[in-house]
Amino acid sequence: MREKTNYILQFLRDVAAHNDREWFAAHREQYEEARGYFEEMVYALIHRIAVFDESVARLSVKDCTYRFYRDTRFSADKSPFKSHFGAYVNAKGKKSWHSGYYFHIEPGACMLAGGSWCLPSPLLKAVRQSVMDEIDEFRGIVEKKEFRTAFPVIGETRLKTLPKGFPKDFPYPDYLKPKNYSVCRMVPDDFFGSEDWLERTAAVFELMKPFNDFVNYTIDDFE
Repeated sequence: MREKTNYILQFLRDVAAHNDREWFAAHREQYEEARGYFEEMVYALIHRIAVFDESVARLSVKDCTYRFYRDTRFSADKSPFKSHFGAYVNAKGKKSWHSGYYFHIEPGACMLAGGSWCLPSPLLKAVRQSVMDEIDEFRGIVEKKEFRTAFPVIGETRLKTLPKGFPKDFPYPDYLKPKNYSVCRMVPDDFFGSEDWLERTAAVFELMKPFNDFVNYTIDDFE
């Protein structure tokens, strides 16, 4: 496994250093090999996650992976290619608001993440309302020692004050401030090269599952 992971990482370093179409065309074979190794990992991960979350069992690798070409239409950065491989194992699709499990390989920025991003305002408000209404259940998930060790922060970005419409005397304001209900664990590059990477990754995602389930109670009803 280490050799394949190192190949992926080296290819991504090369892309970052030579991010143009001419270089990529000349190294298309390396891309295909690196992508193939990554897709092998994704296939194994889908089936391993299905052991504790059977809702993802029918997903294919294609259901979970993304194009390597960047959409540069609205970006100041016109680099044509990504510098990472990512997969979102999500029972309702990688474009769904439904919470899932995100697997990301990028030199110096490998991560395991999950939850929901970019929720529309009405849905984000509904999730916050669920957190407030079921605060004991929510705290029981996110304040467990193992969960907090793996995911010390909830939400990629947060409000500085309580969102409008919520009582200012709510005793756990930090749980209402996230702009997205997601969690993330950064891991070193060699994490995915270890022989037990699959079990270690599954253990992190299994810790995440109750959090995803809580958020999905609201999201799935809303959708």
